[in-house]
Amino acid sequence: MQYGGTLGVLGPVLQICLIDLLLSGDNALVIALACRGLPARLWRRAVLLGTSAAIVLRIALAALATLILDLPYLKLVGAVLLVAIAVKLLAEDPASRPPLDDAQQQHDMWKAVWTIIVADTVMSLDNVVAVAAASRGSIALLAFGLLLSIPVLILGSAVITRVMDRYPIVVQAGGALLGWVAGATAVSDPVIKSWVQGQPFALATTAPLPVAIYVLVQGRIARRWRRHSAKGARR
Repeated sequence: MQYGGTLGVLGPVLQICLIDLLLSGDNALVIALACRGLPARLWRRAVLLGTSAAIVLRIALAALATLILDLPYLKLVGAVLLVAIAVKLLAEDPASRPPLDDAQQQHDMWKAVWTIIVADTVMSLDNVVAVAAASRGSIALLAFGLLLSIPVLILGSAVITRVMDRYPIVVQAGGALLGWVAGATAVSDPVIKSWVQGQPFALATTAPLPVAIYVLVQGRIARRWRRHSAKGARR
């Protein structure tokens, strides 16, 4: 009996660990993009504050998951927010910015924290449901799964940040991924989900692609406009 009870606990725990590892990649990417360019001391603070606040919101989402996911237009609004965030992150170019004073750096840190909270909340709508299902009604397992997200996100964002520093093309790939997630989130909204699934050419599968392309194009346009504006200001 004891052996069976142990397996009954270990099974959901292992499922939750696997879900966190598989589904936290895009969330870690958001953190890395949002905190790109911050000094090391502010990077750590922004990641910790943003991730902790996002986890608190995940707990609230988990408690209301069945109600929230059925709300019409929620995912559509979230998708629009995610697209706006993705374009904004691609438009920023920390390497070309002049040195900032302490007040400006603090301002950038809080902007990064806010970006992490909003984006992580939108992207975690389905993730929370997966963790809640794996917990099988156990509050303790649900709390474990959500708390496990914190080190996964922090370590993941640290690794992605280093990769971005070495390979800037990863920033573009990250923006495209956020656009893809936004498209996938939009087509799963209860208002249009049935219509989308009834369309030919696998619309539900292909719809995220134009959103990803839009984010890349709009991000590049916004970045060029910022550079042009910065050059004009220096003159």
